[in-house]
Amino acid sequence: MSGFSTRPAHDAAFGEIYTTLRTMADAYMRRFPNEVTLQATALVHEAYLKLVRESKTYADQEHFVRTAAMAMRQILVDHARARNSRKRGGGAEQITFGGFEIAAPGGVDVLLIHDALLRLQAWDPRQSQIVELRCFMGLSVAEIAQNLHISEATVKRDWAMARAWLERELNPK
Repeated sequence: MSGFSTRPAHDAAFGEIYTTLRTMADAYMRRFPNEVTLQATALVHEAYLKLVRESKTYADQEHFVRTAAMAMRQILVDHARARNSRKRGGGAEQITFGGFEIAAPGGVDVLLIHDALLRLQAWDPRQSQIVELRCFMGLSVAEIAQNLHISEATVKRDWAMARAWLERELNPK
């Protein structure tokens, strides 16, 4: 997918892009099983439209995956905010966040995760990317290392640090 854009009329790799987005959306939905009001197909279509509106060319597949992961996360956050704004007097819907031991019953809501990831991104952008790729996309340590062009040891070290930081942020005592 090197040097491709998301414009289907100009991009012979549209089928590959759609397949990649669908795989990513399925990974998101597996990590957020209680998010039943948004289907993977709808997430793919919203993400594709968001990426098309940006109308840019991506350097390589890794760049596209990182950008699409952020787009899907933002769509889920926007969806959760809209859902919460329609609720009267209730808190956010609870979800389970894979890879973390969360003290709250039922898990942590997507808005808390998003806010914590924004704080982590300000502190260490690479760790934030690793968490996003690991927890939201379900990529392995080797896949993350390849995507970010860093060693597996660096991924493991950053993952351990980011995980400890996020667990502390998501489980204040």
